[in-house]
Parts: sequence; structure tokens; C-alpha cells
Amino acid sequence: MSKKRGLSADEKRSKMLEIFHQSKDFFQLKELEKIAPKEKGITMQSVKEVIQSLVDDHLVDTEKIGTSVYFWSFPSKAKNAKKRKLLDLQNELEETSKKLKKAEDSIASQSVGREDNDERKITLTNLENVEKQEAELKKELQKYRDCDPEYIAQLKAETEDLKSAVNRWTENIYILKSYIKNTFQMENEIIDQNFNIPPDMDYIEF
Repeated sequence: MSKKRGLSADEKRSKMLEIFHQSKDFFQLKELEKIAPKEKGITMQSVKEVIQSLVDDHLVDTEKIGTSVYFWSFPSKAKNAKKRKLLDLQNELEETSKKLKKAEDSIASQSVGREDNDERKITLTNLENVEKQEAELKKELQKYRDCDPEYIAQLKAETEDLKSAVNRWTENIYILKSYIKNTFQMENEIIDQNFNIPPDMDYIEF
């Protein structure tokens, strides 16, 4: 019989938040050390560490009242934290797109035989990472769709704008490839290799 796997750090954080969000109550640490093992399978020894990590990430609030320290978190707290993270990612995506445009302009002025543009390679990697984070964050935000339908509708509209922006830059890359192909008589595969363009690059479907 296999040994039961313990909870991962993310699972502990998620289950601890469930305690707060389901009860919408205030707790002291000693109370959480009793509730968490019984209801969520979180070991008593790790409760303090999990709570502190949630406080550090601004997902749980804490306040000392007299000699007692209380902890609490409401669903809107997590939702607003995700919203702030999404806005940060959107700003990062905008800055990355600007850097990509700058790199593309630089590539267009280069002649055949020049070394690959390291700045563009880094920019493409950063753009890919931001898009992955955005996708993960949007998936995470779906957990709160029942809490704020109006916000979710707004998020969907913003997401469509982001998709349009990404597709515009994809179109720019295709135009740039066409220019290089026609000007320097290069094949698509050679262009992709020289400028580190993913062969499966395509538009994002709506």
C-alpha cells in the first residue's frame, strides 16, 4: 500500500484560504492550528508558516488587538490581489511589446550574415513568459467568477484587447519576414533560424 502524499505548499495555501473564505470570520493562530489539521489536512506544525506566506503575499490580513493577533481574509481580498497582478502583467506586456518593436526595427536594418540579435531573443522570451503568466492568472481568476460578474465581464474585454495587441505584433513579424524574404531572397526556415522566430508562431484565436 503506497504512502499517502502530503500537501504541497500551494495546496496548503489554497486550503488555508478556504477556511477564511468559507467562514468569513476572524481567527487567532491557535484556532487555525486546531481547525486546519482537522478540516483541511494541514499539519499543525506548518500552519504558522502557511499563514505567514499568505500575509506576505497580501492574501491574508492581520492585526494585533490588545495582546491577541487576529487573521482574516475575504474572497474579495484574493480577487483584488489577482486584479493587481493582472494589471502589473498588462503593463509588463506593454513594455515588452515596445521592446519587441524596437528589436524588430533594428533587425530590419541589418544585412544578411549578421549575428542574431540577442536583445530580440531576450525580448521574445520575456514576451512568452508574460503571456504564460497572463494565461495562468486568467485561469486562476475564474475561481472568482461567481463573486463579481461585472469584473469578469470587464476582464474578458481587456483580454480581447490584449489578444488584439499580440496579434498586431504577430502581423508585424510576418511583414518583417516578408520584407527580408523579398529583399534578401531568403527562405522562411532560414529567417526563422537566423532571428530565432518560433516555427509554430501563429495568431491567437478569439
